[in-house]
Amino acid sequence: MVVAAAVAGGFALGGVSPFVPTVRCDEVVLHFKSGSDIEGNRVVLDAISAPARDLSRAVRDPASAPFQYWLKAGIAIRASRVPVTITVPKPWRDRVRIVWGAPGTPAASVRFARCPSSVETWNGYSGGFLLRAKSACVPLIFAVADRRATLRFGVGRTCR
Repeated sequence: MVVAAAVAGGFALGGVSPFVPTVRCDEVVLHFKSGSDIEGNRVVLDAISAPARDLSRAVRDPASAPFQYWLKAGIAIRASRVPVTITVPKPWRDRVRIVWGAPGTPAASVRFARCPSSVETWNGYSGGFLLRAKSACVPLIFAVADRRATLRFGVGRTCR
């Protein structure tokens, strides 16, 4: 019973590590020539085309409680041989979940599989943010190999 509750709560056995869903290559919905092709997006670590800094307000979706506010925000990842991980910082994990891919699994961290290509392309994925409140200034940590960057996203508000 306790094991089932731990797994259902998003934690693996052993070190109580959070579950990190992997977005597969077959979940790509669009292709872009460059990361700057998506209006308003910011290129991070030369591998991720992240949503704009200031985003619209989330809409209420009671079916996704306790994270009952949803904001759609697509993302693109440069086709490469290196996986990419996006993580909600620990202090924010009780307020925000992220989800990309189809169907996608809301989580505190999402890994994008290596999706190599013989041509230069950026793979676009649908998804976005789930929040407990309708607005927030959400930080996300982006990781590509040993490089890291943190960006803030103003969901329904401006981040300072």
